[in-house]
Amino acid sequence: MTALVLLFGVIGCGKSQAPGGAADAGKKEKSISILTPFLSSVTTNEMVESLKKMAADRGWKANVVDTKGDVGQLASRMEDVIASKTDAIVIVSTDPNQVKTQIAKAKSKNIPVFGCDSGYIDGMAMNATSDNAEMSKMISDYLLKTIGSKGNIVVLTYRAHPGVLKRTETLDTLLKQNTGVKVITEQQVQVPGPIESARKQTESILLANKDDNAITAVWAGWDEPAIGAAQAIEAAGRKNIIVTGIDGNSQAVEMIKKGSPLVATVKQNFGGMAEIVTKQMERVFSGQQVEKTEMYAPASLITKENAGK
Repeated sequence: MTALVLLFGVIGCGKSQAPGGAADAGKKEKSISILTPFLSSVTTNEMVESLKKMAADRGWKANVVDTKGDVGQLASRMEDVIASKTDAIVIVSTDPNQVKTQIAKAKSKNIPVFGCDSGYIDGMAMNATSDNAEMSKMISDYLLKTIGSKGNIVVLTYRAHPGVLKRTETLDTLLKQNTGVKVITEQQVQVPGPIESARKQTESILLANKDDNAITAVWAGWDEPAIGAAQAIEAAGRKNIIVTGIDGNSQAVEMIKKGSPLVATVKQNFGGMAEIVTKQMERVFSGQQVEKTEMYAPASLITKENAGK
């Protein structure tokens, strides 16, 4: 009788511990490595902070690696986190082709690699971003309509970033259909430091094009160069040049609201991208497949009419 009581007691204890047993402990012990060369960017930082919070909410340990614009170092640091046997890797605002070898190595070690506002290549689990081609069409159509599909524009971009590349390529296509618009110059913005870089570049472009009608608009591949360009235009007193951006960061939206040369942007849902990545990571951790390899968070056009609302 005593033996039976002890046996049932042990079984009872085992059942009561099940919710906090090995499966839950394993879940809490998950570690994820978040890597980016562009943590200084407002939007990249927003995604990283969202990923960190969502990881903490799930009891995961998040390690953030910022290589401060050095993509070569990113590959080396990715090798480090693979060697540390991290459970998953998230590359943020990064062209995966630049770490293609490391992605293949991670896959061989059964470490899934996720993208957050990056591109997708074979070997990755998935990537969450905005539809960059659609966002570019949205803002470019707005700019072209505003200037009446004629005039001279400046293009500030950074084709090394996969998302910005798609946006710029979409603009290229639209400009072929709008022959009344001429590109005076396309310039690559320095990253890190895109606001300051774009401001200095725009100052030089304005000096080289002093006539009031020499420049009609500035198309920027994301908000930070749009902010820098708008600051330079405002400081020069050039009131007939408009600027557009993409991202919808708070500084850009405030400038649109106040009536600066920056007149429109497309607001991305960066928190939504991080949420998509986190949910797909949960699926992989639980032994399921990702729902899709490329998933989009919705975006919306912001102008003076709806800025701040």
